[in-house]
Amino acid sequence: MHALDSLQLVQINFWTLAVVILFSCLTRREHWGARAGFGAITALLLINYAVWRIRDTLPDGQSGFAAAWAYAFLFFEMMAIGYTLFSIIVMLRRSDHRASADAGERRLRAAGPDVPAVDVFIATYNEGLEILEKTILAAQAIDYPNFTVWVLDDTRRDWLRDYCAEVGVQYARRPDNTHAKAGNLNNGLRQSAASSNAPYILVLDADFAAQQPILMRILGLFKDPRVGLVQTPQFYYNPDPIQHNLGSSDCWVDEQRVFFDVFQPAKDGWDAAFCVGTSFVVRRDLITRIGGFPTGSVCEDLYTSCRLSQQGYVTRWLNERLSIGLSAEGLTEYINQRARWCLGTLQVALLKEGPLRGSGYRLNDRLHFLHGLMHWFSKPFILMLLVSPVLYWYFGIAGFYAKPADFLAFGMPALIAFWGYGTWVTARRTLPVFTEVTQIVAALAVTATIASAMIRPFGRPFKVTAKGLDRTRTLIHWKMFGFFLGLIVFSQVGAFTAIATAAAFDGNMLFNLCWTVVALIYNLATLVACVDRPRLHGEERFPSDAATGLRLGTKTFAGRLVDISVSGVCLSCDLAVWIKPGVRGQLWIPALGWLGVEVMRNQGSDRLGLRFVDLDEGLRQRLITHLFSDASVNVASKAEPAMAFGTLLRRSLLGERRSRPAFSRPSRVPSYAALARYRPAAVRLRQQPLSRVAGPRGGLWDALVSPLRALLGLR
Repeated sequence: MHALDSLQLVQINFWTLAVVILFSCLTRREHWGARAGFGAITALLLINYAVWRIRDTLPDGQSGFAAAWAYAFLFFEMMAIGYTLFSIIVMLRRSDHRASADAGERRLRAAGPDVPAVDVFIATYNEGLEILEKTILAAQAIDYPNFTVWVLDDTRRDWLRDYCAEVGVQYARRPDNTHAKAGNLNNGLRQSAASSNAPYILVLDADFAAQQPILMRILGLFKDPRVGLVQTPQFYYNPDPIQHNLGSSDCWVDEQRVFFDVFQPAKDGWDAAFCVGTSFVVRRDLITRIGGFPTGSVCEDLYTSCRLSQQGYVTRWLNERLSIGLSAEGLTEYINQRARWCLGTLQVALLKEGPLRGSGYRLNDRLHFLHGLMHWFSKPFILMLLVSPVLYWYFGIAGFYAKPADFLAFGMPALIAFWGYGTWVTARRTLPVFTEVTQIVAALAVTATIASAMIRPFGRPFKVTAKGLDRTRTLIHWKMFGFFLGLIVFSQVGAFTAIATAAAFDGNMLFNLCWTVVALIYNLATLVACVDRPRLHGEERFPSDAATGLRLGTKTFAGRLVDISVSGVCLSCDLAVWIKPGVRGQLWIPALGWLGVEVMRNQGSDRLGLRFVDLDEGLRQRLITHLFSDASVNVASKAEPAMAFGTLLRRSLLGERRSRPAFSRPSRVPSYAALARYRPAAVRLRQQPLSRVAGPRGGLWDALVSPLRALLGLR
């Protein structure tokens, strides 16, 4: 191909961008034709790029390590491109079962008390009561006339047994922890079979609060005899560590929203959705037929769907917010989750009854499982992207060999289409830089998991995601932080040195210089994500706009609730500035009545921070039930790019001052007497970080400067 001049390169990229913008603005992703058209354009540009990569950018096969690196780079890049192309095909279909859920709910409500019985399993390992009680009380409040709540305790805690007896739910334990969560669920199957023996089982993780209509919405879908399991998405009432550390809780969605809101409905359109471990209902007869919840993998949820599909049954995806849970609060727990999911998928791939080796699976089942495997095997590519500039500047070894003009002709149009299509088809649930950072953070652990699984895929312990830890101090994850800081330092020093000493500035050098700048942006954003900032706001708050009244002595002041938590509220009141901290009174909460409060502080001219006081145990439990069984959305559901990038820039350069909460409480440590009765015997996890650094801001600047201050003895 002859070289293109500058004007032609500009025209190619301009028209690609124009087409992307037109598709994004003038089409709707709900329409099959729009998804097919936009997807086809993106796929053609990616294939064109892949052909160029294979044809024109590889070194001589006799170049030793340079050739080995280039071909390894190509392999993982093609894996990422293949995964994207496969995803475009998957996105051609999507499901929506809300109409079936509506019809099912009408039938169930018309049946009155004569509805199928349900056993609600709450699987717990070592969560504290401040987490468990939200799940238990919300489960008891489910709007359904015939269900039994079972708390499956895999840590054999007497205080939890006593609490369950007090609130009126069933309690089950076993003598050991064989097969981890799957074994715990199977113990629940055995014990409940001798008692309630309901034909349907709702499974909840210990930190997931069911919303009131969950069973009414789900059970009607079992009218289709092919349905063996109905899964609902996971929603969270706290920001995940990436959102929190990047300061984007209000303007950037959690990383799993694309999977839950986009990929699973698409896979369900192909009858290939799968179980995700919590907030699902399964038929007891089918789970019994396959020998209980399968135990061969640390991802018993994925394997459960596989074994059901092997029997000819589908996992149906009901894309409604029917539960809310606690997301991983720290980066270590976030990374461990992804590594476990990766390992579990690899284990299922190797199992005799898995979709790749077992009989009875449809071709569709096997292909969609391969799609999931490709997701994990594409992760090392983004790490290689960041490491490649260092290898080039110090050793002359490039990921691929190209001139900037060639990349502008082949690579940039594909990149524009990829970003545009991804943002459009996910309804702004992806965002350049932010999306990549979520992948980068987990890529180290996932890559290590893939490498080690090639040697020893089985026999590893099940790692429970720790919840409810102390999050009141800044925590730097030094190993990851050091790795990405090292990439920044070495790539920048190498680039400056190479340019200063080079006899000529050729196309390869210019291309890798641009690559180094892009890697710098990603590395800097990842450094910010590697600093766990304090979570100082105590209990999670839920927005509200309910009319209320604040009664102080003989006077009652009208106002509106701004937000509410188990600990207190933020109140909007015209006369707030005249109300002094320390004053006690009563606040009207709809559905609960008058609750005792204390004014903690004034926030501006019309806001008050109030703390609940003098609540008896019954009222406190009603408050928890009110908040968590019918919870309002309190985290971002779509990206706001301008706000997200502005916040990231401020956080990267300066950090941000800690904001003061409306009411002061230690994080997730309520002081109520009822909790105190159980807490002395509770097993509490303690995090053992490599280093803790307390600072006033918790941004990148403090992460770099605080260690130096500590060495010099400065505050």
